[in-house]
Amino acid sequence: MTTAIKFGTSGWRAIVADEFTVANIRLAVAGIAAFVKTQPEPHRVLVGRDPRFLGESFVDVAARVLAGAGVGPVVIPEAAPTPAIAFAVRELKASGAINFTASHNPPEYNGIKFSTSDGAPSLPEVTGKIEAAIAALQTSGAAIPVANPPARGFETADVKPAFLKRLAELVDLKAIAKSKIKVVYDPFWGAGRGYSSDILREAGVAVETVHDYRDVLFGGHAPEPSDELLGDAKAKMKEMGAHLGMATDGDADRFGIVDADGSFIQPNYIIALLFDYLVETRGWRNGVAKSVATTNLINALADYHKVPLYETPVGFKYIGELINGDKIAIGGEESAGLTIRGHVPEKDGVLAGLLMAEMVATRGKSLGVQLKELFAKVGSFYPLRENFHLTPEGMAAFTEKLKVDPVELSGRKVASVVRTDGLKLILADGSWVCYRLSGTEPVVRAYTEARSEQDSEALKAAAKKFVLS
Repeated sequence: MTTAIKFGTSGWRAIVADEFTVANIRLAVAGIAAFVKTQPEPHRVLVGRDPRFLGESFVDVAARVLAGAGVGPVVIPEAAPTPAIAFAVRELKASGAINFTASHNPPEYNGIKFSTSDGAPSLPEVTGKIEAAIAALQTSGAAIPVANPPARGFETADVKPAFLKRLAELVDLKAIAKSKIKVVYDPFWGAGRGYSSDILREAGVAVETVHDYRDVLFGGHAPEPSDELLGDAKAKMKEMGAHLGMATDGDADRFGIVDADGSFIQPNYIIALLFDYLVETRGWRNGVAKSVATTNLINALADYHKVPLYETPVGFKYIGELINGDKIAIGGEESAGLTIRGHVPEKDGVLAGLLMAEMVATRGKSLGVQLKELFAKVGSFYPLRENFHLTPEGMAAFTEKLKVDPVELSGRKVASVVRTDGLKLILADGSWVCYRLSGTEPVVRAYTEARSEQDSEALKAAAKKFVLS
């Protein structure tokens, strides 16, 4: 059976030795090469990776296929964060980048992200062309040309120095150092190792790390900076009396933030806090972007600061377009992705952590205190997300159900319906529920946001009832 290689919201991912095979990697890279050849010269593509199993071998396979297609590969020898690779695409004026990573997926997965020449995740029109080229190759059955490296090896690039230099321009490292705050960083054995910690140490900030070595099994779980997996970082924070804990996922495009008291601050709130802080300290009023499933606290702040709000489908590529157009000061998604004006149109977990350190240092207040002040300013918001695994039959039935606009949800009146991505029901009191279907598995994602802590569980139950009834 022929495998269908599909590039979703963040590229193609599959289980190693199942669908993620050398033969399929050759196919995927050949499809990318075919697309690159339709773009303006020079036809040069960066090839990077996170620290997953066999990453170095996959990079070599990709470089040989690119060279065989007449596209010049530029190999990144060390594991590198996705945002660092995105930045290098622009700096080196490359045609794009192939990045071997499965991001926050479990260790048995690997994947390919393709960034276009602007450093952004490829948009659907690009991935559609790549998929069509792959399908044509599969249909033809033609051999994929593979070139050996030249005697001196393929061209290489160290992406770290220029990226850290750019971060030092975007973040007030002097303010962080001056404040004497202490920071703990957890790279989750991933590509962020040596980035966040090095730049802070060089600035004179007290930093301790956990999980700061390569482990292709990521400690036996997904390299995801979620609350339940940050126990070691929290313990280290308590030990050193740290003011802030920050973490990144496998390819360092996502972030996780822990407050001084060990509380995990969910990404929805981090994006809102940083938006407020950037307006206050940078004076940027050009706009803010969020995905449809991200907190309406950002909507309220946009009204408060009188700046334009852009609500996008889920997928950071849409926010990347707004960054490229300089339409926004900050853009973020509830799944722990953000970037800011003047930076790459790609999620950057390294930058997110550094900006949080700057904010804590400058304001001299814990994140919990800052969040309470934000609520006092624009009202309270309590977002949650829950996944429901359905049978294929249940999934088909719910897909049909989503086509109809409900007028009520468990007795609550639906004030308006938004179909930017999935089905979002805005209720009369300003609370909302959003349903999205997974494109890869029989899962319904239900996002809820209540206006009070008391109502949060009730709204969650109403959202669940709608899925299962």
